[in-house]
Amino acid sequence: MSLFYTPNPVFLSLEETNHAKNVLRLKELDIIETLDGKGNYYKSKIITFSKIGSVLEIISQESKENDLNYKLHIAIAPTKNSDRLEWFVEKAVEIGISEITFLQCKHSERKQINIERIEKVVVSAMKQSKKYYAPKINNLFPFSDFVKKSNQTVSKFIAYLEDDDRFSLKEKIKANLTNDYLILIGPEGDFSSQEIETAKKNNYIPVSLGNSRLRTETAGIYVTSVVSILNGEN
Repeated sequence: MSLFYTPNPVFLSLEETNHAKNVLRLKELDIIETLDGKGNYYKSKIITFSKIGSVLEIISQESKENDLNYKLHIAIAPTKNSDRLEWFVEKAVEIGISEITFLQCKHSERKQINIERIEKVVVSAMKQSKKYYAPKINNLFPFSDFVKKSNQTVSKFIAYLEDDDRFSLKEKIKANLTNDYLILIGPEGDFSSQEIETAKKNNYIPVSLGNSRLRTETAGIYVTSVVSILNGEN
């Protein structure tokens, strides 16, 4: 059965409608599955196609528990190559993530984000992996402002390459399974020394992601995977 995303359970967007009609060759009165990104799953009948979308009739509804038994918020400097950034978002959603914030850092190479495009990647990944909850996506945020305003009750980490006293992210998470994490990942040029110090002053724990020098998007997937595995999800 075909799976679609719609925040409104009785209406399918034009984009999803075009996919249903032109790609999947669905017809009026066919049955589809829909997700709303808030934990609700529906079986619905296509009542009518129109120029602005599709009208649906709900056959059954089921509320699902959150896919994750933890919260993971990754704040990441966007890569220069938008494809690499979208790859990170896609895979992070498939593995499991609660929130993504894009950081504007001193060494950032990208100054703008196509949030509409990112949200489409999120929807596609949700449908692919059948995730019932959509992660929150935040636009570019200046590093210093974000760090100073971030939640003080979560486990906060900053991953960087500078060779100083850092802890292993894996070991820190093993020792501190709080189920609520906020992890900062820098640009290809890494965080500046000033940014690292600002994070430390705001109770971020400095961590290493291992001995390899990872690309930004790879670091994001590494973090997502480590948190998922250590919390028993995958």
